[in-house]
Amino acid sequence: MDWSSVQLRSLVELRRRGTVTAVASALGYTPGAVSQQLGALERSAGVPLLRRVGRRVELTDAGLALAGHAQRILDIEAAATAELEHSAGRIAGELQMALFATAVAEILPAMLARVGETHPDLVVRSRELVVDDVYDAVASGVVDLAVGLEYPDVPIRRDPSLRVVLLYRERFSLAVPAGSLPWDGPVSLARTGPPLGWILPPEDTHYGLAIRTVCRRAGIEPELRHEVVDTAVSLALVEAGIGISTVTDLMLRLRPSRFDVLPLVERFERHIVAVVRASAEHRPNVAAVVEVLRDLARD
Repeated sequence: MDWSSVQLRSLVELRRRGTVTAVASALGYTPGAVSQQLGALERSAGVPLLRRVGRRVELTDAGLALAGHAQRILDIEAAATAELEHSAGRIAGELQMALFATAVAEILPAMLARVGETHPDLVVRSRELVVDDVYDAVASGVVDLAVGLEYPDVPIRRDPSLRVVLLYRERFSLAVPAGSLPWDGPVSLARTGPPLGWILPPEDTHYGLAIRTVCRRAGIEPELRHEVVDTAVSLALVEAGIGISTVTDLMLRLRPSRFDVLPLVERFERHIVAVVRASAEHRPNVAAVVEVLRDLARD
């Protein structure tokens, strides 16, 4: 049989995600392109791999069986890539990487400079993704490595195919319009009721769910005034006196802002992590970049 890695990965991701649209989003293709890859794989296999159920497609028994083998083939391919990198005896070639917005602004420039100094033959290609999508990007093989976030208050279900490496921890503080609270010491979330409305990300994001979880544990229901995804926009709204939000040091470096930053009594933190596939964690190129990220975190 003649098939490609893209075809096999499309099949594996269809088993994982359930819809062609979700597969296309994960792999960075159009739904039509994914359908073409799956159709070509089905023709090569010579047996039906998909069946239409309403407006969706699902895997047949043969499709499910081949998806299991496809995952093992992709793992073997990753192991072969690692072996070739080891045999080269040096860090060279290309590495695909994904980062969330704050990491792109604050971590990527320093990381690329350090990689350029220590591994001049390695080319790192990066893409910015929504932070909640970086795990899927690694799991699907779209990228070799990602910098993502974890919130201890809302643990992400660990995919056994992934390895998550803690780089460093950031504790959240409270960002409030200048002079809006009559103290400058630690403040409890329980003291943030009206008239201080909240600027928050949507509840269906890990960050949005985490801050709501911490607030409810403190005994309050945050009064949502503005639902905002972009951190820089949230900071601008706080500066304009529109409401309050939570911030970390890394978030504060996104833009110069004039507002009060108060320590929180409640412990609310996030972990900045490196995410790699288990089958690729020992690839020299991947391990080298993870070590650079660890060095930057220590610095």
